[in-house]
Amino acid sequence: MVLAIVLIGYLIILLDTAIVVTGLPAIGAELGLTALHLSWVQNSYTLISGSFLLLCARAGDVFGRRRVLNVGIALFTLASLAIGLSPNAAWLIAARIVQGAGAAILAPTTLALITEYFPEGEPRVRATSGYGIVAGIGAAAGMVLGGVFTSLWSWRVGFFINVPIGIALYFMARSVLPVSRKRSGQLDVLGAVLSVLGIGGILFAVVMSPEFGISNPLVSGSFVLGVLLIGVFVAHENRVPQPLMPLKLFRSPTRSGAVATRFLLVGATFSFFFFTTQVMQEVLGMSALEAGLGFLPLSVTQFFVALGIPSLIRSGVSERILVFAGVVVMVIGMGWLAFVATGYGYWLSIGIPMALLGVGQGICWGPLNSAGIADTSPSEAGAASGIVNSFHQIGGTLGVGAYSALAVAVMGSSQSVNAVVGRAQIGQAVAAFALLVAAIVALAFIGKPQKSTYKQPNPDSIAEEISFAQ
Repeated sequence: MVLAIVLIGYLIILLDTAIVVTGLPAIGAELGLTALHLSWVQNSYTLISGSFLLLCARAGDVFGRRRVLNVGIALFTLASLAIGLSPNAAWLIAARIVQGAGAAILAPTTLALITEYFPEGEPRVRATSGYGIVAGIGAAAGMVLGGVFTSLWSWRVGFFINVPIGIALYFMARSVLPVSRKRSGQLDVLGAVLSVLGIGGILFAVVMSPEFGISNPLVSGSFVLGVLLIGVFVAHENRVPQPLMPLKLFRSPTRSGAVATRFLLVGATFSFFFFTTQVMQEVLGMSALEAGLGFLPLSVTQFFVALGIPSLIRSGVSERILVFAGVVVMVIGMGWLAFVATGYGYWLSIGIPMALLGVGQGICWGPLNSAGIADTSPSEAGAASGIVNSFHQIGGTLGVGAYSALAVAVMGSSQSVNAVVGRAQIGQAVAAFALLVAAIVALAFIGKPQKSTYKQPNPDSIAEEISFAQ
């Protein structure tokens, strides 16, 4: 039941994110939104969810997992209802901000539950494999469902279905999880402010750069300020006794390698969805429904491949080899998308390479999640999960922003068939290179033993250390 809570909680976030993408044209048409309003339907959610991930993750460690999880479920569910009832742009964007806050709580808290309730070994492997399946197929399934809902009924249906699921999830959490226990300590308030403003500044610059340009003072200033604040945040975290993001978590080469690999992989995957959706609808002439169903090769292959990963791990195949092999298969699929012309039709140009991406994700997502939270104590499970999810969110946002900006710089912003195809091929070629780097990082760091930093204590200081620990 705990695993069901984890998987359902994470799945509704992923489904919702993808459903919005396929529903944006219909949302704009029904509510009469301007291009700026339409961009902020997605950007407001991205900014809030990404900026507050570290804070919300650590809140679960301090205030208790069940208490924080239920707040996240309530926010996400109520916001989904409000979005489905939206009469205008202001209402819709305000509700998306609240929904982003709910997602910032749900994503890291569900991953932290795996660390808390599933010990290392077979239970952890099964749990992270399930989480990996959801992480990979959630976005693709959301594209399918978004196309179906938008074409057959309304874009609002995609948000309304979150309501009964959220209510059921809320009562599941209350009945299954034990009463939340507050841990000793308190939140690092200054660290929280610095992390929110720093990550928010970087994300704001990325999501606004396509509209205003990189050279715009607001965009460039926001990016520089965000980077500076993150630098101050890291320096601050190195000094405080109860940090929001314990830097010692990065001492593990496996965790650091998994986080870096995830950052590159998610950026490539998000850009794939961004470019492929446009190619299917604007070049191959697919409807929203057909384009949504066009992502089935990714979902189906990933689902069935991921089912076999726990048995491979039990047989002795290491996480490092699985992540490396999975990302290499993704390199092949992404390279195929980049260099095979769309004139060969859907299956040769998109369907088969998309299936390869699904195979690669099915192989690597579970082991990658397991590596990201390995060797983490329950008191730091939320912090570790926050790091994993923060790099996930930032990687996806930066990937789409950077790859699309590069593609526009080379091919221009024309909506002609040649321009759309050219931008997609450039973006996917860069994504293939990023995946190749990710494969090298995974091979070099995941599974590498952590160097011990323990020093024999001075006998005169033992009493002082015990006092500090208490």
